[in-house]
This record gives sequence, structure tokens and C-alpha cells, in this order.
Amino acid sequence: MKTTVILAHPNYESSIANKTIVNNVASKVDNVEVRNIYELYPDFKIDVEAEQKALLNADVIVFQYPFYWYNIPAILKQWFDDVFNFNFAYGPEGDKLKGKSFVLSFTVGGPQESYTAEGYNNFQIKDFLNSLHQTANLAQMKFEEPVFGHGMIYIPGVYNTAEVVEERATVQANKLIELLNSLKN
Repeated sequence: MKTTVILAHPNYESSIANKTIVNNVASKVDNVEVRNIYELYPDFKIDVEAEQKALLNADVIVFQYPFYWYNIPAILKQWFDDVFNFNFAYGPEGDKLKGKSFVLSFTVGGPQESYTAEGYNNFQIKDFLNSLHQTANLAQMKFEEPVFGHGMIYIPGVYNTAEVVEERATVQANKLIELLNSLKN
């Protein structure tokens, strides 16, 4: 089984959580390709052919990113707009991704209690994922249970410690690795 990770973090070098997750997955799961799309396409000019080829060669596609303003980072939206195109991901001949697993793995800065009907964000995290779930459905992919964790941001002297964020990210990485291993069976 081949896993392709589409990494979309605009400041990956200074990330604690996403870097911890990606490093753990890359070192503990066989046959993983990590595609850092901010590094590959700093100008947002996506090489559609290269990205589609990577997807065709994968059995599982993991989207790894920080949760930004209740959504995905801008480059990942651009990536979907360009790569999941007509007659590739959908349309009369758009069955190229059919049956592949679609996995969301993302980090959330805010605490879990803020993502409730009573919390200051008014909704649960899963409520914000409907458009991505439908994207997977339209592409005939298997939308797997999303893997995410809260409190994944470190603001020195204000919020969390680097060690706490790294511990939480390791927990998330282990959940993602467990999911990926379960998909092999």
C-alpha cells in the first residue's frame, strides 16, 4: 500500500505539531511520499500532471494541514481546484481516484470546548468538514474518519508550551498511523 501525504503548511519549518506528525508518519509507515505543496509551489502554480500522477500511484491520500479560519490553507484549496479536475476526479471519465482512501489529518489551535454549540466557535469541528467530505464523495473516494487534535499551537508566554504541543501531536500521529495500518487490511 502506498500513502501520499499532501502537506499544506505555510510555515512548516517553524511548525511543531505538523512537523511532529509528518516525521512520525514518514518514519513509521512503509511506502510514504510526502508532498510539501507550499515548498513545491510557492507561487501557487500547481503542476497538475505531477500531482495527478502522485495520486494515481497512491492507495491512500492524507491531507495534512493546520485548520485555518475553519477551513484548509489557501494553497490546498488551490490544489483541489487545479488537481481534482473534470474527467480526472469527477465527470463522465472522472473515476481516476475511485476507491482510494481520503484522509484528513489536521491540527486545531483552539481548545476542544470552543468547538461546540455552546462554545465561541458555535459548531463542532466535523461541521466544518462537509465540503471536503463531499469532495471525496464526488471523486468516488472513501472518506475516512478525520484525525485531528486541539490545542496544537504554541505562542510563547501566552498559550501552551512547545513540549505540550509536541506531546499532543505525537498522540495525533499515533492515531493517524493506527488508521493507516488498519487500511492495509
